[in-house]
Amino acid sequence: MVHQYKLNGYNIVLDTASGSVHTVDEVAYDIIEMYKTHTPEQIVKTILERYSHLDDVNEAEVYECLDDIAALEAAGKLFSVDEYESLACNYKNNSKVIKALCLHVAHTCNLNCSYCFASQGKYQGDRALMSFEVGKRAFDFLIEHSGTRHNLEVDFFGGEPLMNWDVVKQLVAYARSIEKQHNKNFRFTLTTNGMLIDDEVIDFLNKEMSNVVLSLDGRKEVNDHFRRDYAGNGSYDKIVPKFQKLVEAREGKNYYVRGTFTHNNVDFTNDLFHMADLGFTELSMEPVVCPPDDPYALTEEDMPKIFEQYEILAKEMLKRKKEGRPFTFYHYMLDLKNGPCIYKRITGCGSGTEYMAVTPWGELFPCHQFVGDSKYSLGNIYDGITNTEIQDGFRSCNAYAREECKDCWARLYCSGGCAANSYHATGSITGVYKYGCELFKKRIECAVMMQVAESED
Repeated sequence: MVHQYKLNGYNIVLDTASGSVHTVDEVAYDIIEMYKTHTPEQIVKTILERYSHLDDVNEAEVYECLDDIAALEAAGKLFSVDEYESLACNYKNNSKVIKALCLHVAHTCNLNCSYCFASQGKYQGDRALMSFEVGKRAFDFLIEHSGTRHNLEVDFFGGEPLMNWDVVKQLVAYARSIEKQHNKNFRFTLTTNGMLIDDEVIDFLNKEMSNVVLSLDGRKEVNDHFRRDYAGNGSYDKIVPKFQKLVEAREGKNYYVRGTFTHNNVDFTNDLFHMADLGFTELSMEPVVCPPDDPYALTEEDMPKIFEQYEILAKEMLKRKKEGRPFTFYHYMLDLKNGPCIYKRITGCGSGTEYMAVTPWGELFPCHQFVGDSKYSLGNIYDGITNTEIQDGFRSCNAYAREECKDCWARLYCSGGCAANSYHATGSITGVYKYGCELFKKRIECAVMMQVAESED
């Protein structure tokens, strides 16, 4: 299967199974489009008629192009065969190792964001803080179920994890005290709204956290529309200086400023550019996940505007890089030569199998977006996985799990998509979140185009 598209002056042909990317002229683009559905004679006739105004397009040139396409096909770089479906099922069924945990150290928050999927940190339940004892057991559980894997990841999450700061520090100290004896290396991440950041927090985060995720929605008026405290005050003026200080202390590395865009700001590139102008160079902007009847939910009418925004973003990023002021956008990070490995590309994030979320009382869920939904409780850190039926459902999630994905050119980039988004949109983890699919494919098109443009500079 190949995917062809035109963007920013480039004619791009992407071979799905091999990952090969080809940039071609108009004539070759049209020949490739007809290659599998027309005879060589039909292609020659059509091309000569279509390009009769061009002196250098003749029968010999068209046949030479057809020979080149055939050579690429024989080399497995065009119209290559996808033979990975059986690998996807076998890999997840055979993998019994847990590699990462999302520790919900605080089911409470000091902001009252109306679009919060976690219900202001409560996750449809009561406010709670994780005790050190529960967190300690979570680390022991991870080690016990990690097999021979050396590198393990733990994300301190909420709500707002800084509201349980002492326990975060105690848990990091505990993990550091046991990692050598178990031949493990812990990589920590913390996600924060920034309200409680101070110098002591900055020093600790920069010493112990491999990555820090900072929540900011962009322009002051956009951020403060949703991200307010319980008194109704916006958070922008309080958190931006703290974020800038933290990032400067981290020397601009290993962090993300992450925003959410909604129906209210489909011009989200202006928020990304604003954050870049504030000095933040590692950026992410996610579409809101919420019921379709919410006033800030994305709509069908928003899609063309959002597609345009992604193109504007890609072109501006190329421009700024040439000007010596680049920034990174999470969804445009694409390595066409060195990864990720095929197993990662076909099996996805590992939610419910290799990765799980832990509530303040030790209950296990497939990921943070399922926390609070009793149907998706996997068990707990004391008894282990007891709901194997649900886990088996997540084991079956991969790039080939949905009929709609089997003929999709982007399946080896999205790995079948986000199970949580599918569930919230359709009621099933094997459903198809239409908007999410369309946005993902547009982002990949832009990311590939940027790679092409940079390779030609």
